[in-house]
Formats: sequence, structure tokens, C-alpha cells
Amino acid sequence: MFCFQCQETANGTGCTVAGICGKKDDLANMQDLLVYVVKGIAIALTEARELGIKNSKADEFIVNSLFMTITNANWDKNDFYNKVRQGLEIREEIKSSIQNNGSELCNSSDYVNWHGESNFDFETKAASQEVSVLATKDEDIRSLRELITYGLKGMAAYLKHASHLSYKDDTLYAFMQKTLTQITDDNATMQELIDLSMEVGKYGVHAMELLDTANTSTYGHPEVTKVNIGVRQNPGILISGHDLKDIEQLLKQTEGTGVDVYTHSEMLSANYYPAFKKYDHFVGNYGNAWWEQKREFESFNGPILMTTNCIVPPKASYKDRMYTTGATGVEGVTYIEEQEDGTKDFSVIIEHAKQCEPPIEIEKGEIVGGFAHNQVAQVADQVVDAVKNGDIKRFFVMAGCDGRHKSRTYYKEFAEELPKDTIILTAGCAKYRYNKLELGDINGIPRVLDAGQCNDSYSLVMTALRLKDAFGLESVNDLPLSYNIAWYEQKAVIVFLSLLYLGVKNIHVGPTLPAFLSPNVTNFLVENFGVGGITDTKEDIDMFMGAVLN
Repeated sequence: MFCFQCQETANGTGCTVAGICGKKDDLANMQDLLVYVVKGIAIALTEARELGIKNSKADEFIVNSLFMTITNANWDKNDFYNKVRQGLEIREEIKSSIQNNGSELCNSSDYVNWHGESNFDFETKAASQEVSVLATKDEDIRSLRELITYGLKGMAAYLKHASHLSYKDDTLYAFMQKTLTQITDDNATMQELIDLSMEVGKYGVHAMELLDTANTSTYGHPEVTKVNIGVRQNPGILISGHDLKDIEQLLKQTEGTGVDVYTHSEMLSANYYPAFKKYDHFVGNYGNAWWEQKREFESFNGPILMTTNCIVPPKASYKDRMYTTGATGVEGVTYIEEQEDGTKDFSVIIEHAKQCEPPIEIEKGEIVGGFAHNQVAQVADQVVDAVKNGDIKRFFVMAGCDGRHKSRTYYKEFAEELPKDTIILTAGCAKYRYNKLELGDINGIPRVLDAGQCNDSYSLVMTALRLKDAFGLESVNDLPLSYNIAWYEQKAVIVFLSLLYLGVKNIHVGPTLPAFLSPNVTNFLVENFGVGGITDTKEDIDMFMGAVLN
């Protein structure tokens, strides 16, 4: 195996024996094989589209398959065997459609011609050099191919959630397929791939906008909300991940059953949506970021529903209480299927919960969130006045992911040590490093403005653009706004590329820069966009604040 798609990759270079995440080499190889098959489907489908042939089943397959390969999403190797089989069938269907149209597939590469008949064939192919990241020998080409691939994986996650709410955009599917095709071209130059990565950012903005529209049109715009972090004495179900339709269905099905529902980690933002506030048994949030789930899932006592990525391989003590759905999977864990009408039956989880003890309380109090773009727009004048009066000196975008490394205490310390006349804009689980700190407010504006989960990063983009307009500036780079972003997995990559496409400069990324960025690609990002890493909190705060003082 060779994997360097997440921030915690071994030695900052790549996992070669087993993943730091817990992924074994055979599972890692099967994920690489699925991506390989997806590229073959994309090649065939791109040619089919040129003939006016579309295949919605293939569109969804590509999105779902890429989502499955995101870090910490699916740990069940059997799911990948089945997905590869399905993918090969879909690819052949597309090829047949082209032939029935009186044409032949122009591309004759192994991507569109390889066949596997058994698990052994799959394993042999998956372990081969052909499907490995290292199959691309040129370090810079490899770096850009993977940067683009990981951006598409992040985009796939957004498109899957939007699709779950019946919001789709064929131009995004077509772009993904064309891009997957282009990165298989061994004649593509470094400059062409750089240009393509920026185009991924352009379509990434569209994907984030589509998901934002899907969520807010369906459930209303998030509202400023005080979220309970304590517990009640009823049995409960803990729901984690990012999929809002899943929690909607769970809340409906648990109504009147005597079972409470709690969010965990990225699902915290569900508490901010008006549509979910009508449920009296929707208690609040339990716990912190994804990497603390082994301790927190054990103390919760009731069943846990994982709707998306960010699964840590479960301990035996609670594995029988875990359920998966969507793109997720864990061997030996019950999977909840989506039915043909788009609904899911969570009755087995509800009955399980009734047999469990109430959750053990691990903290008390409230946290405040819900500062998505629509809510911030309502206080924009107040914010502008505070800046003009000198009450707010600078905004800091501290969005992104949390993780296990001790180096991530940097973000807690950074938030604590920031001057009291600064505001933090956040989205994603990185906020759990500081969203429970007593950081105060400025003229009634909380110093931490939480827009929601990583899926809500579009809100931070819109907030920056609205502040730019409110101040009458030509560029977001003229705002008193700095970017100090933590990253872990591939959804952070599409957000990063989207910001670059929008022309945002001087983004700092940590705790480490991605291992998949070669020195030359890193230099390009530094020279053209001012991308940087982090050092220590005092030096970085002085550097960021110096942009105001100079």
C-alpha cells in the first residue's frame, strides 16, 4: 500500500505498511482499485456524453465510490469488492451504449478494458503497481494528480449530500468525469494540471453552493442557537457524521418513542436548523470531535448511527451498538439500507435504544452556534461599525478538521492567545479545540462565530464576500481577515482549492502541509498564493496582526 491522502500520514510522507487511521494494506489497495475503476467509468462516460448519451446510475456511482474512499468513511473490504463488481458492470453498459450508437470507444487503455472475475483477481490487481498512487513516477505530476483526485473526493461528498435531498447539477457530474479522464493522460503537463486544479476549485464553489441551497431550502437557514451539552434521563441515540436527511428521518421515527436524540461531532450543526427545533426529544450535542469517539461512544450507552466519514474502528465494548449507513461501513456492524423511495427504516436502532441505559453525562452547559452566512448578514452593519470604531481589529478563519496529533493543541492556544479585539470565523470539527472556551464577545458579538460543519464552509466564503462588499473593497484580500486553517481529510482539500480559485491569498495550513504536495507544487502555491504553514502561536499571531499594524 501507499497512502498519503490525510494529514496524519506516517512520518509526514506516506503510510506503506498500515494506515495511521487504522486501515490495513489490503483495504487500502482495494480503495485504490475502486478509484481506478471509477476512472475507467469516467473515461467511457465522457466519450458517451459527447454522443449525447447520459447515465445517471453511473453519475451516482462515481460520486458514491469516491465518497467511500475518503479517510475514515468505510472499513468493510466486502463493500469494495461489491463496488468494484458493480463498477465494471456499469462501465461495460456504457461501452455497449456507445457501440449501439454506432461508435467505438476511442480510449483503449487498461482503465476501460481490465476485467476481474473473482476476489483473487481484484486483490491481485489492487496490489499491483498499476493502480497505486506511485504508478505515476514523476513526483510533480503525481502530486498534482492526487491534489485533483482528493479535491474531487471532497466534492463528491458535497454532491452526495445534495443528491440525498434531490438537488443535483449535471454540469458538476460532467466536470468530475472529464477531470478524472484528464488526469489519466500521461501527456498532461505540470502547467495543464495546475490549471485543472484551479478549475476543480471553481467547480468546488458551485458544489458547496448547491449543498448550501439544498440544506437551507429544505430545513431553513441556520439560526443562532444555544445548544445543550448535558444529558437527560431517557435512553438515547447518538447520530454522527454530516447527513441532514438522515437526522431528519431519525427524529421523525423516534418521535413519541421515549428515546432522545443527540448529535455528535460534525452533526452538531443540525441543532441550528429551524426544521429540527420542533422535536422535543432532540436534546443537543454529546461529546467532541470525531477522534474522541472511542471514549465518548462507550459512555453514551445507547446506539450510535454513523451517517458519513469520520469513523474510528470501534472498540468491542460498543461495536454491537454501532450502525452505519450511506457511504460508511464497518465489518460486523449493522448497515441501514436506503429504500427505493429514498427513506431509511431506523426501527432496529430505536428498539435497540429502548433496551439501553441513558447516556452518562460527560459535561454540562451550552455552546453557541448557527452563524451561517444568512445569520451573519443580519448583523453585518453591527460588525462593520465595530470594525470602523476599532472594536474589532481582525477576523480569523479557523475552519477545517480536528485530529489526534498533540500538535493540534496549537489551535486551542492560538484561540486563547488571540487579542480580545479579534473574531474567529469557524466551520468544521476544528472548532472543538476552542468552541467551549470562555472567549467572551465584542459589543454582543461572540468572539467565536460557528457556521456549522465542514459542509458549511460555503458560509465562510459568503461571509467574506459580504464583508468585502460592506466595506466597499475590491478584494477579500483587502479585508482585515486571516486564514489559519487546520486540515485532516479530503473535504478540506476541495475547500482549499475553492479558496484559491476565488483568489484568496496568504492561507496558512496546519498542523503540517499535505504530504502529497511535492516541493515544486508547494513552491508554486507559496509564490502565487502566499500559502504557508504554522510555527508557534505567538510568532504566528504577531505575523497575522502585523498585517493590520504595518
